Amino acid sequence: MTDSDKPSSISSPDDAGERVARGRLFVFAGPSGVGKDTLIRELVGRWPFYLSVSATTRQPRPGEVDGRDYIFLTDEEFTTWVEEERFLEWARFSDHRYGTPREAVEQQLAAGVDVLVEIEVQGAMQVKAVAPEAIFIFVEPPSLEELEARLVRRGDTDDMEARLERARVEMEMADEFDHRVVNEVLSDAVAGLLSVVARPEGSQNDQPAD
Repeated sequence: MTDSDKPSSISSPDDAGERVARGRLFVFAGPSGVGKDTLIRELVGRWPFYLSVSATTRQPRPGEVDGRDYIFLTDEEFTTWVEEERFLEWARFSDHRYGTPREAVEQQLAAGVDVLVEIEVQGAMQVKAVAPEAIFIFVEPPSLEELEARLVRRGDTDDMEARLERARVEMEMADEFDHRVVNEVLSDAVAGLLSVVARPEGSQNDQPAD
């Protein structure tokens, strides 16, 4: 991505009039197959998050609904959104592009709502550059062997070596996040995530959750 492609920083709330306490932005990332979707379902049932809906250039899968599961864009539409700086971040993954629409995130934060964004590690680093006040959470597997076993169990075995190599690289970047949670036992991982979310400030200066 060139410097001209980089998203600008998130807008701050207007100082005029009565100020609403600004929501917090939680950025949730980890290797493919680590169980992020399952953890998010557990979290949104326990905390009043706005769950950001990503845009993508891939085709809808059976049962997916535009605007609910993803915002489905053509390559041309996605490029236009990039040029108009309508993404908080965007990245290419498995020959498709994915991005986080900026406007909805800004609106919810300004209204005092906590926002949860699930993105790739590459995208998380983009957000960190423009919104360092966000709370960054890395979800990791107990081991690469267990991650491989989970991918096999869900039938996601295409390009396995490439997926595992990508996971190795992403796990080496875990220290760039404010909090790390190992998804070994689901209930323990959910408790660890809630301990981060429930902190009044969710400060990146806090120690990582176990």
